[in-house]
Amino acid sequence: MKRGGSDEAKRRAGEAAAEAVDDGQVVGLGTGSTAAHAIRALGRAADSGLDIEGIPTSYQSRELAREAGIPLTTLDDATPDIAIDGADQVADGDLIKGGGAAHAREKLVDAAADRFLVVADESKLADRLSVPVPVEVVPDAREPVAASVRELGGDPELRAAERKDGPVVTDNGNLVLDCAFGEIDDPAGLAADLSALPGVLEHGLFVDLADTIYVGTEEGATVRES
Repeated sequence: MKRGGSDEAKRRAGEAAAEAVDDGQVVGLGTGSTAAHAIRALGRAADSGLDIEGIPTSYQSRELAREAGIPLTTLDDATPDIAIDGADQVADGDLIKGGGAAHAREKLVDAAADRFLVVADESKLADRLSVPVPVEVVPDAREPVAASVRELGGDPELRAAERKDGPVVTDNGNLVLDCAFGEIDDPAGLAADLSALPGVLEHGLFVDLADTIYVGTEEGATVRES
């Protein structure tokens, strides 16, 4: 997998996906730098008269949507017609997400949407999923889940916060284990195994959820049906 896609490529992907949103739709608003470009584009469209409501997937996306002027709703009150979200890695339409520790709510919103659009630059594309899989765990389950991940062939590492002492704490008040499995031959099987572990709230394997993938380049965006 190539590293470090440019901001221009991310912008191209995000803005291309935003153009797929129609008047009157409810939109799942993803988390991360590429999804942020889609949110800003939707804000400009809403300012020009596009009638939409957004369902944010994190504190970050909620604040950005408010700044952009997008009216907000919740999964309690609406079902998203479309969701736009980024990915840490994409292979054969399956994803690994959770670099921003928002994958639990992202999966809730993305799975609930009638259509899920993935926005990514070329650096996120791979032949096979291989980056560490984020696993959100309730705090008391940290060690039991880590032991189970090792039994599954993974190497779990507690995610540390960057500008505070201690671990990352999710919007849900939980911890994140970044679990390296190397190249993942059976994403669906691993997803099922991780979901079955007591104490796991959610993991970052998004299998058979994406409908369309927008890949940004310096010149534009290509569209791939999953």
